[in-house]
Amino acid sequence: MRARIFKPAKSAMSSGQAKTREWVLEYAPAEARSIDPLMGWTSSSDMNSQVRLRFDSCEAAQDYAKAHGIEAIVTKPKTRKPNVRPGGYGDNFATNRRGAWTH
Repeated sequence: MRARIFKPAKSAMSSGQAKTREWVLEYAPAEARSIDPLMGWTSSSDMNSQVRLRFDSCEAAQDYAKAHGIEAIVTKPKTRKPNVRPGGYGDNFATNRRGAWTH
């Protein structure tokens, strides 16, 4: 069995960092998905494609994969520069703004 170990990126729909601190072990698909002729849904008989295991560290995920004989590929996350403004959100509505209103 093959799997990949990665740290998920933040959701594009919000600026929050929820569910991005854990490492995930996800199995690679063992077979191609098939299309249902009536409804058009995709399906697969591969049950491992539904499994996503979460770990606190990359080493814990690698140890689990090694202990269970899983060939795992580790994908390192790209670091992101923190975007912290001194005034925060309230600075958008400050009465002492010097620049033009931009939004």
